[in-house]
Amino acid sequence: MNPDPVAQESARDPAPANYVLQEQVGYILRRAHQRHVAIFAAHIGDLTPPQFAALAKLRDVGETSQNQLGTLIAMDAATVKGVIDRLKLRGFVDLGKHDGDKRRLMVSLTDEGRQAVEALIPLARKITAETLSPLSAKEAETLTRLLSKIA
Repeated sequence: MNPDPVAQESARDPAPANYVLQEQVGYILRRAHQRHVAIFAAHIGDLTPPQFAALAKLRDVGETSQNQLGTLIAMDAATVKGVIDRLKLRGFVDLGKHDGDKRRLMVSLTDEGRQAVEALIPLARKITAETLSPLSAKEAETLTRLLSKIA
């Protein structure tokens, strides 16, 4: 009977006894994300970060397919559909069919959506600054660069 390799590794490696949750990257990233979301909500209470991301990306790229928008803002198809549905209910986006492929759902900003995102961009900059405020400018640049490497 072959011994359990996980049990063998645990027996050789004293590290599992020294595992400290608060020192793990996932825990630290989750705490940083929670802080950022709280700061976001304090400044922009009527939109979620994913809704803002969709508006901001549509501002940058113009009309695009719903699936492509999801890819651009790192959301799966189901999540981006819910985000777009809520933005449509608020009058911020329009939906239409692609001229060449009627199965493809196209998303674009309405005038109201464009005005909203333009007004929110300065707040978004403040949110970023506040999120990074415990860091020096160099530390903030380093953090952003390093997170981009693992994202």
